[in-house]
Amino acid sequence: MLATMHVRELAVPDAYEFAPPVFPDQRGLFVAPFQEHAFVKAVGHPLRVAQMNHSLSRRGTVRGVHFADTPPGQAKYVYCAQGALLDVVVDVRVGSPTFGRHEVVRLDSTDYRGLYLAEGLGHAFMALDDDTTMVYLCSTGYNPAAEHGVTPLDPALGIPWPADIEPLLSDKDATAPTLAEAERADLLPRYEDCTAHYERLRRAHT
Repeated sequence: MLATMHVRELAVPDAYEFAPPVFPDQRGLFVAPFQEHAFVKAVGHPLRVAQMNHSLSRRGTVRGVHFADTPPGQAKYVYCAQGALLDVVVDVRVGSPTFGRHEVVRLDSTDYRGLYLAEGLGHAFMALDDDTTMVYLCSTGYNPAAEHGVTPLDPALGIPWPADIEPLLSDKDATAPTLAEAERADLLPRYEDCTAHYERLRRAHT
């Protein structure tokens, strides 16, 4: 039986950090970055996995801030399989007590911490090393019509990207609206819709 997974809810509600035990030996190491028992105990329902994503990024690559229409939204459980990155959760849910707040968590292939973001939360990261590999377990499949973004360089968000690394963004992320512009365009999820969706998931599990 695996040792205890340590769980911490972030300052942005409905996002959690999972720290698994790592077992190194002369052959290498073993780790279980996702463990359903610990996940259900923290979140209150199982993680439905509809799609697994894998990204490889050079140093400085920034992906995000991405989010999806909720419901159904797209919850994500992510971990860094190789390299190191700064993972960012942004509360883009209009009406949330923490709307506009973010939290930054370092994920790497030393500790293999996982991060869960419930539906409706924004997600971004910056690769700190070349060949940084991110693995995503996603609750829904890719639906481009329902997926949106906010620029990760929005001054109002104030995400503390490292000053000594030049951000490398896709054209889509570079031209994404600010949080305020996305709110005015009615692109952002609504907090009450998100929390009602979370409650339906929990009720379905009981």
